[in-house]
Amino acid sequence: MKLSTKGRYAVMAMVDLASHGSGRPVALADIAQRQEISLSYLEQLFAKLRRGGLVRSVRGPGGGYLLAHSSGETRISDIILAVDEPIRATRCAPGVSRGCHSDKSRCLTHDLWEELGNQIHLYLSAVSLADVCERRILGTSGVVHHRAAAAAAE
Repeated sequence: MKLSTKGRYAVMAMVDLASHGSGRPVALADIAQRQEISLSYLEQLFAKLRRGGLVRSVRGPGGGYLLAHSSGETRISDIILAVDEPIRATRCAPGVSRGCHSDKSRCLTHDLWEELGNQIHLYLSAVSLADVCERRILGTSGVVHHRAAAAAAE
C-alpha cells in the first residue's frame, strides 16, 4: 500500500499545526515553510480539512488555522480520510464481492490485502495528533535509525 503525498502532507501539516498552535491561529505560510510543502498545495488540503471539520479558519491580521478539536481527539485516520485518501491495499473496491480481474473474479490474495487495509485503518484510528506530537508512537523505526547511525559513526 502506498500513501500518497496528499495523505502524508495533510498529516505533517496537522502535526505542525498542533505543535505550533498553542491556541493561536497558525498561518499556512508558516507551516509551508517549516514543512517544506507548497503553500498552494496546503491551501487545497486545508480546504478539505476545514470541510471535514478538523480545522477552523480565522480571517484577518493574525489569522490562520486552528484545530477544531484537541490534538488528543484528532485521529490520524480522520485526517487522511478528510483529504480523500483511501486506506486500502487492494486493487478492487473494498467490501464488494466483485474482483479486479477482467472476469470480475477476486484474486487469491484479495482477502490478505483487504485485511491489511483494515489493519492499517485500525492502527491509524488508534493514533492521535497528540501521540505523534508527544512522540508516543510505538515501534522500532527510531531504534533502527539510531543503530544505523551509531554503526556508521564507528
